[in-house]
Amino acid sequence: MNATVTNADARSRQIADLLVGAVDLHCHSGPAAMPRILDHHEAMLDAAEAKFRAVVYKDHFYLGTAHAILLEKLVPNTGVRLFSGIALNNASGGFNPHAVDHAIKLGGKIVWLPTLSAKNHIDVLASGAVKTFPKTAQKMLDPIPLTAFGPDGKLIDEVKVILDLIAEGDIILAGGHLSTPELFAVFEEAKARGVKKLLVNHPTYMVNHCSDAEIRHLVDLGAVMEHSICMFVEGKSKKFDPPELRRVIEVAGVDKTVLCSDLGLTGSPRPVDGYREIVGHLLDLQFTEAEIKRMTGGHAAELLGLDQAA
Repeated sequence: MNATVTNADARSRQIADLLVGAVDLHCHSGPAAMPRILDHHEAMLDAAEAKFRAVVYKDHFYLGTAHAILLEKLVPNTGVRLFSGIALNNASGGFNPHAVDHAIKLGGKIVWLPTLSAKNHIDVLASGAVKTFPKTAQKMLDPIPLTAFGPDGKLIDEVKVILDLIAEGDIILAGGHLSTPELFAVFEEAKARGVKKLLVNHPTYMVNHCSDAEIRHLVDLGAVMEHSICMFVEGKSKKFDPPELRRVIEVAGVDKTVLCSDLGLTGSPRPVDGYREIVGHLLDLQFTEAEIKRMTGGHAAELLGLDQAA
């Protein structure tokens, strides 16, 4: 056996070992209104084969917690915990405290602020700043733009009720596709109301692009930056090269960085394959094994409260 093959095998084993215990906070498996390359069951089996610790299913239109609960029961002993949460888009009633309350009581672990229905998302796509964004398989009703601000420029009351529910449930508040000013206002209010788990989704993506200074300020508020692997691995969603990955991690710091897949969409790798590629990039970028384990599993496990539940 030549040295090249031996080295490749050793690297594959190293990557596999580093992914034991990984946690994907942002898996876009189906069924979904948007075309997906795998369903929740297949995503679970892939994660189990790679010895992931947990997967969080995200859909823009529905709470997937019931799916997660049933799959754990129907396919036991995989070693993978399954979770979901609710995205506050039009399909869930927007900033709807009743939907959030139900999600938490059912066992939801995360509330995503509006994504596809966010006024900011709609405005950015209309401006042409983002050339492409995944579309639903069938034409759906046009979204009603949602913003956390009322006509007076202050946070609407429904947002405050939702933040209180999240604080009481001790679950994750994710920024979704809100604008940066909205993120600051919501996260500052959330911190004041006792929310402990703040997550900023893909902070360098054009939909909710944050400057380095803004990222640092959000980190100062206690927020964790969630970078989407799909934007750094091969596929139609790739937007950045590996050096940019190192740079954005360094802006927030390893201790405030989580790497999620944001995968499941057509034209890109399956989520676990995306993790394999990103771990290879992290090794090439000279991150330590301990740092890689923290960003691909440790931090996310803490946000989900897995060690508390153990």
